[in-house]
Amino acid sequence: MKNIFNYSGATISDFENAIDQFGWVIYENALNEGLITQIINDLEPAYLQRREIQTQNGIETNMEGTLHHLLECDNFSLHFLEQMFCDKEIRFFLGGNYILNGFSAVINMKNDRPYVQNIHRDLRSFTGNMKMMIQMIVLLDHFTEENGATYLLSGSHKEDIKPSEEYFYKHADRAITKKGSIILFDSNLWHAAGKNYTENARKVLTLSFTKPFFKPMFDFPRYLGYEFGESLSESLRQVVGYNARIPADLYEFYQPPHKRMYLSSQG
Repeated sequence: MKNIFNYSGATISDFENAIDQFGWVIYENALNEGLITQIINDLEPAYLQRREIQTQNGIETNMEGTLHHLLECDNFSLHFLEQMFCDKEIRFFLGGNYILNGFSAVINMKNDRPYVQNIHRDLRSFTGNMKMMIQMIVLLDHFTEENGATYLLSGSHKEDIKPSEEYFYKHADRAITKKGSIILFDSNLWHAAGKNYTENARKVLTLSFTKPFFKPMFDFPRYLGYEFGESLSESLRQVVGYNARIPADLYEFYQPPHKRMYLSSQG
């Protein structure tokens, strides 16, 4: 397939052609081993914390191996975002500035049946040519047919029709690639995580990015703290969403342009 590139040598033209034709692109050799190790080490305690809350709230069924909202002050997440992986591609796709919509992970283990194995797309409403959201999968292990490499139905980002299971699994491609790779795909694309038949967990990060006016899944600036945002670089402030906040009172609303919660550069 003509949608697999080496990260350091890929061009915007490569991305434009592949994302239009297939709806998804693989960039190999994007992350180094040190960063991968740092992420994996942080995932275990993060999963235990989230699994406990899922169980306490009675929603543990079909949530096995899922970790949501990993952006925190003291784990790998800010360091990861600071690398600005695929920034030029995301900017091209979304037409300018963008923000983080969701920052999650999946630990795909043998015999688990989490909801991400269902055929789905990550936008509830089909947006067609209006590009609102793009997904990123970051491979922390190799993707193989045996350990549940993701199924992606190439070209389905152009159709507002959910395929049948028979059609999907007959025609979908598998993202067979190595750890350290990044997969970008149009959020209109129909896809599904595969089942893991091996004894080893298959781990990924899953992120989504949107135009700044699109409501994120989680209020990251409020969670991290508005004062904490002052310590971040301009690029991180943008991606985390500090430039696209919602005023909570009249004092926050009535501010000079450079101090407003939602800046004019956000579209």
